[in-house]
Amino acid sequence: MPRQLSAAYYEDKLPALADLFGSPVRLDGTHLVTGNGRYPIVDDVIVLLEAEHRPQALRTSLADGRASGRQDEFGDLVQYSFGQEWEHYHQIVAEHRDEFAQLFDLVALDSLRGLRVCDLGCGIGRWAHFLAPHCRELVLVDFSDAIFVARRNLATANALFFLGDVTRLPFRQDFADFAYCIGVLHHLPIPALQAVRILTNYAPRLLIYVYYSLDNRPWHYRFLFRAVDTLRRRLCRVRDPRVRALVAWVIAAAVYKPLVGVGHLFEAAGRGHVIPLFEAYRGKSLRRIEQDAYDRFFTSVEQRVSKQQIVDELSPLFTRLSLSDRQPYWHFVCER
Repeated sequence: MPRQLSAAYYEDKLPALADLFGSPVRLDGTHLVTGNGRYPIVDDVIVLLEAEHRPQALRTSLADGRASGRQDEFGDLVQYSFGQEWEHYHQIVAEHRDEFAQLFDLVALDSLRGLRVCDLGCGIGRWAHFLAPHCRELVLVDFSDAIFVARRNLATANALFFLGDVTRLPFRQDFADFAYCIGVLHHLPIPALQAVRILTNYAPRLLIYVYYSLDNRPWHYRFLFRAVDTLRRRLCRVRDPRVRALVAWVIAAAVYKPLVGVGHLFEAAGRGHVIPLFEAYRGKSLRRIEQDAYDRFFTSVEQRVSKQQIVDELSPLFTRLSLSDRQPYWHFVCER
């Protein structure tokens, strides 16, 4: 479906945008004009990316398909993979509420009242959906077409939507009161914890989730991981969306689900934790597991960090660093 250029959604949001950018802003037809740039507005999403870095379908809609410069291979793969993932798994489901509670266990939701909250790498907006009743305003950013799915899912929220690179935002220092980045930084081409340093410019308090290095697991987890990671490196270059969907379903049905079943048997003896995937996926539907399998096996970059690395590298930057000992590992809150 062709994207539609329209600025009507932002006509009453100019004061918020001016505060966000830290400079006067105005609407010029279907574009937002700031002191530093002119950004098209497409399907209520403000496009921050330069023409050559936009998803191909959007470049076509904006008639900039011949823009100078070529999308780098990493950016192209990331936009394609996550755009396809969130178009395919576009619904916010009941299971997401439980996952939200797990991820935000270190955040007192009442502390967000009256605040601007930023979702960095929002995907379909599943976490923002549950945060919306607790804050004054949401700022959602994503690098892929998933941002347009988020716009649909948060149609009634007080929110601003941006297609942009979470590590290169043209906003003022501390433009948000609280920001979170869930499951994103470990897919970037720069070290995940180095990226956290960049995000410290966005808000005085951050919630981060990055993949763990299995540092709190038995040795066989790390042994199995090497084989799984080899498979991921091969599968991530598959482009056919039908093949991707089929592979994700097969992995979910033939690997994840059986392991969860074995985990239940071991759990009767108090040993469920020794079975990979059991604790993370017990009680989850096949569809929800399938989406995680898709996310896991079709991403071109995957980093993993240990709890000790987080403490060693980030403690000097913050007055407070709190790591959760609960799943998913590792998620933490850092405050300046």
